[in-house]
Amino acid sequence: MSFYLFSYDPLDPFGNITIKWDVVSWTPDGYVAVVTMFNFQQFRHIQEPGWTLGWTWAKKEVIWSMVGAQTTEQGNCSKYKDYVPHSCMKNPKVVDLLPGTPYNQQIANCCKGGLLSSLLQDPSNAASSFQLSVGESGSNNKTVRVPKNFTLEAPGPGYICGPAKIVKPTKFISADGRRMTRAMMTWNVTCTYSQFLAQKTPACCVSLSSFYNETIVPCPSCSCGCKNNGSLSGSCLDKNNTAPLVQCTSHMCPVQVHWHLKLNDKGHWRANVSVTNFNYRMNYTQWNMVVQHPNFVNMTQIFSFNYKLLAPSEYINDTAMLWGIKRRNDNLLQASQHGLGNVESDIIFRKDSSTFTFEKGWAFPRRIYFNGDPCVMPSLDSYPYLPPDNSSPITSSRNTISPPASSPNRSSRQEILAFTLMIALVSYLLFCFAYV
Repeated sequence: MSFYLFSYDPLDPFGNITIKWDVVSWTPDGYVAVVTMFNFQQFRHIQEPGWTLGWTWAKKEVIWSMVGAQTTEQGNCSKYKDYVPHSCMKNPKVVDLLPGTPYNQQIANCCKGGLLSSLLQDPSNAASSFQLSVGESGSNNKTVRVPKNFTLEAPGPGYICGPAKIVKPTKFISADGRRMTRAMMTWNVTCTYSQFLAQKTPACCVSLSSFYNETIVPCPSCSCGCKNNGSLSGSCLDKNNTAPLVQCTSHMCPVQVHWHLKLNDKGHWRANVSVTNFNYRMNYTQWNMVVQHPNFVNMTQIFSFNYKLLAPSEYINDTAMLWGIKRRNDNLLQASQHGLGNVESDIIFRKDSSTFTFEKGWAFPRRIYFNGDPCVMPSLDSYPYLPPDNSSPITSSRNTISPPASSPNRSSRQEILAFTLMIALVSYLLFCFAYV
């Protein structure tokens, strides 16, 4: 019960990482298996320094060799004389190999440095595989015991893995499509993400602004930690220290998302969303944002990001995923002495007369998630308010409020009337002189 209680995500209710363990052949004292991790999460991915997969052997198994990955420790293999195993650990930890690994140490879908893309963002890179030769385990379906206590760090805590379950053996199709083989034995492990276990403090915050109000609503103070509290996220170091973690700010968040209401036209309205990296030690590769806003169903154009409307259930249709364009802005660069990493894009929405309004903060997001983690939002009473005399403001190209149309004042009307009478009098006099 607790396995699902702490790991349910209403925005991605079926999202998980499935680990498939295929025994592809038997050996005299064990088997050769191909282990593949499939990321079935729509927006949550694994970034640097990558995944770490662990488990506990059911018996006294050893890993003779590995291709496409390696264990972090060899353990005590002193009893082996002729051929020393790759790992003798009872509870091995496995990490992916780095890009550029020699071809004879690679297998398909390996050697990405532990990076695993989300299913929506880059499905071709949403899987990672490695091969291992296991010894002292038994060499048939009756004597092999599945490992237990699986763990997945990505790169820190957050994933809860269930027990291994034996399933129907996987079928493999040859490259030419003319032959089908099957695994000797297959078991699956399902790991789901728990925000509760992932981290103690947030890692991002949201600020707001609008064209109709000069107030810029900043991120709430101490959103991700405070400057004088080193136990919280984002240590703020003095200028004399040469290795700061994040830039010193009032919110102390590594990432800040800013939503600006930019323009209001007759049939559309425009917003600008920008993401700023205050982290001096991390690039956010393949970053993504999930934004909850009731008008995403009416979005007509986005300029510099990719976009996908999420519909996790029939009751939630106001959520969209935004991410960078490959080789253009999909890498949110770390902060440096030259400036902060930043990506941004304008978004145009079509107005729906039944719902559209600038009142009560309707045009601002309800929630924003960065790389799957919720950002700290400003309080509702701090949102940029709409001036009472401009309930439907129209902006100029410089994003200023156009004043409402007003009628001429009393003195202007009197001047116009006097000028009209004078013209009429002059015309009458000229007409009279013409017939004298």
